[in-house]
Formats: sequence, C-alpha cells, structure tokens
Amino acid sequence: MCSFCDQRTISGAQHLPDGNEVREICIKALSEVKSPENSEIAFFGGSFTAIPREYMLELLGAANEFVGEGKFRGIRCSTRPDCIDREVLGILKKYGVTAIELGAQSMCDEVLEANERGHSAEDVRNASALIREYGFELGLQMMTGLYQSTPEKDRATAEEIIALHPNTVRIYPVVVLKGTKLAELYTEGVYRPLPFDEMAELCSELIVKFTAEGIAVIKCGLHASEFVEQDMVAGYYHPAFREICEMYIYRKKTEELLAGETPGSFTVAVGRSCISRAVGQKKANTVYFRERGFNVSFVGEEDIPLYECVLRR
Repeated sequence: MCSFCDQRTISGAQHLPDGNEVREICIKALSEVKSPENSEIAFFGGSFTAIPREYMLELLGAANEFVGEGKFRGIRCSTRPDCIDREVLGILKKYGVTAIELGAQSMCDEVLEANERGHSAEDVRNASALIREYGFELGLQMMTGLYQSTPEKDRATAEEIIALHPNTVRIYPVVVLKGTKLAELYTEGVYRPLPFDEMAELCSELIVKFTAEGIAVIKCGLHASEFVEQDMVAGYYHPAFREICEMYIYRKKTEELLAGETPGSFTVAVGRSCISRAVGQKKANTVYFRERGFNVSFVGEEDIPLYECVLRR
C-alpha cells in the first residue's frame, strides 16, 4: 500500500457493495437525478481494475443495466496506471465504461518510489496512451505536497500531465491520515508539509494552468468527510479548499490589474457567477486589498471568462 493510502477513510466506505446494492443505488439515483443522460455511474475510492475479476464483472454488469437511452450516459471508474492493459480496456468498453481516471499522483519517479506507489511515470504515460487509443475519456489525478516532492516537482508533474492531454484533472493536496506510513514519517519529523496558505497558492496556480489548456479541473481537495476529519493528523484538508484556491486566483489577477495604480477605490469585474470566489471567504480579498489602501468592489458581468478580471474606471 502506498504511503498515504487509507481507502476506507478517503472513500467513506465501510463495506464492499455487491451487484444488488449497485442496482439499488442506481434505481434511487434515476428517480432523483434531473438529467441522467448527462450523468455517469462512478466507481471511485480505489483501483477498480485491480479488484478480483469476477467481482469487477459483477459490479459492471449491474451498472450496465442502467446505461443507455433514458438512463445514465455511461460509467466512470478510477484505477492505477499499472492496472490497465488491452484486456481490461476491452472489458470496460463492453460494459459501457466511458471514462477512466488514473491515479498518477506524481510524474517524478523519485517521488513515486519514496511514497511506495509501485508504478512509474512511464506507466502513467503508457496507460494514458492506451486509454485514449480505446476511445475513453481520460482523467488524471495528481497529489501535491507528497513526501520528497517540492513545489517545483509538482509544477513539473502538472506540465507532464498537460502533455498527456487528459480531458479532466483532479488535484489532491496531501492529507496525512492515521495509520499510514506518511503519518509515521510526519510523527518522526521526517516529513513536513508546506504551510497551508503556500499549498493553496500552489494549487491555485495549477488550476489556472490546467484551465488555460482546456483541461477541466473537476476536483481540488478531498471531498468533505467526517472520516477524513477524524483521521487526519496533518495536511491540507478543508471542506472548501477549492474556493480558497480560487480566492487566491482572483487576488493575484486583481493585484496584476492594480500594479502601478495609486491607492484608492476601484471596481473589478468578474464573471457573474464568480463574485463570491473573487471576494473570498469572509470577504478575505476585500480585506486584503483594503489593508493595502485599495477599496476594491467586485461586480459580476456576463461574458467575462472564468478566472479573468477586468478593471472598470
């Protein structure tokens, strides 16, 4: 098991579902989801193609019953790069899987080895190429702040991920969980995470980088979970981690607009749905600029792209 893993805590799963439970969940979801044709059934929280083959087929068979006209548009699963081959991809294609996400975590072999991942960066490249060859949507997951990593190595991982042309990316800043090897390293003083704000700023930079390349960042930070909160000993868990990162994005963009300006009152326009992100939690950005002599008012306007700011005079 890799140094940071505790799948029960991360996924919140307390038992393994069987095919009948998958059916029950899908029936319930079909009755509640407004546009199932735009939604997918997802198998997450572990390496789906690494589980026993018979069990994987049981789950896929149950899920496949709910894919098609008037039902869900497909199935999404997550797995390890070294658990992908042509046989597996043929099975996934047969059962209606449409998207595969790989836990790349890092594209630095030294970091992967230090965290006992058991695969290489080349495995990520090869698996990504195969997934694309078979016509699946490709998603890649990276972790920032891993043991033996640095911001520079995390940036390099992002660049290598961009070169693989995934459709989607998830960014998971490290959370140190009880009972893991990483928790031991942290307790011994061998592993020391960066300060929270520095990690949030780094992740904000990566969000901008991926978005500029047309890659959708569909997650940044672990999902809110009582299990993570009770088992966390260090790291970067926050139920609104992405919103904090986006606050930093708008702060930096606004600072660029105000560079060279004399302190005073300014209006900054952002996308209409982005005002709260620009203002920040507890009006953090408004306070930040006020402390520096700038009374900044954020307003929403149509046709301003995500993460862009326009100075209005």
